[in-house]
Amino acid sequence: MIEAAKAYLRDREEAALVLLEALVRENSFTDEPAGGARVGERLAAELRGIEGVSSVRVRESARYAPHLVARTAAAESSAAGCVAIVGHLDTVFPPGTFEGFRREGPLAHGPGVLDMKGGLVVILEALRALAHVQVLAEVPIRVVIVSDEEVGSPEGKHVIAEELAGASAALVFEAGRAKDLVITSRKGTGSARVVATGKSAHAGNAHADGANAIWALARFVERAQRLTEYGRGVTVNVGTIRGGTSKNTVPDRAECELDFRYERRADGEALFAALVEAAKEAAIAGTTVTVTGGIGRPSLERTAASVALYEAYAACARAAGLGAGEAPLVGGGSDAATTGALGIPSIDGLGPRGSGFHTHEERIEVATLVPKAEALVRFLLGHAPG
Repeated sequence: MIEAAKAYLRDREEAALVLLEALVRENSFTDEPAGGARVGERLAAELRGIEGVSSVRVRESARYAPHLVARTAAAESSAAGCVAIVGHLDTVFPPGTFEGFRREGPLAHGPGVLDMKGGLVVILEALRALAHVQVLAEVPIRVVIVSDEEVGSPEGKHVIAEELAGASAALVFEAGRAKDLVITSRKGTGSARVVATGKSAHAGNAHADGANAIWALARFVERAQRLTEYGRGVTVNVGTIRGGTSKNTVPDRAECELDFRYERRADGEALFAALVEAAKEAAIAGTTVTVTGGIGRPSLERTAASVALYEAYAACARAAGLGAGEAPLVGGGSDAATTGALGIPSIDGLGPRGSGFHTHEERIEVATLVPKAEALVRFLLGHAPG
């Protein structure tokens, strides 16, 4: 069966590249839902054309392109025990900033070719191969493709929770790393907006009557930055700051925005609480400092169950001729953190090998598309009856 699936995948390599080019050429920047909707329509049509995919549903969005959910017959009644396959169709490039698709020898370049339209093609090709060997309908698979991952999946995380809770494993096809390293842990992410308010006054004639909001905010920034603890994997970064109107006016308002990261959810919650406390300590007479925001994505924590999942997938990757090492802790978030927080053993970074995601140098190694799909086929065959 695996030999028949491998032969099918090899025969379809050029067709898979044609599909990838079509997806990449359609701009699907997160905040341009029309382009994302067109990519979603193409993906839905591809899924509906695969024998064994029993349903494909579009979940409309209030702000972004629609999200997609597909199920095999074996996964229709319940998510319990199924394999969850997760991806996203949005990219980070606004229209006109990075467009097109090009092949240069062993590489393919373009916006989203790695993050993560290449991963979506891997998913589709693996499902097609299972349909070709007539087992797809019997394998319990649920696929969720969200349209807002690049901005933290504010809607997508709820779609994932509703559609996948109870799954036995989650495989996320984000950008493949060098040497095909598999991601088992990611930092959690959070953000905050901090506003200091005071009282304006003339800096020469009535300095004592003012309350300097910039001074209060500066005191907060000093305290916030000192919460970074590299040894615990906790970081705070104040990335923007604004305030005041002129150098001779005591400023009555200042604000900043910050990013924070952590390895364990408990640390993330404690870190945000510490930021709130720092705001209270920073206020000076006549000023207030308020913090809004909080945890964006939970951390993807490495567990015994996720390591067992990694080892099972790694065996399939090695059989397909790929590397299969475990990646070190990753600083950026993904939807694997959402599935992990649901208690589903989750691994990530299973898309084609490449580099340069989120840059104009984004590219994949074309020769990894087929083996990545083969690795997924091998893994899913292990969940087929008999």
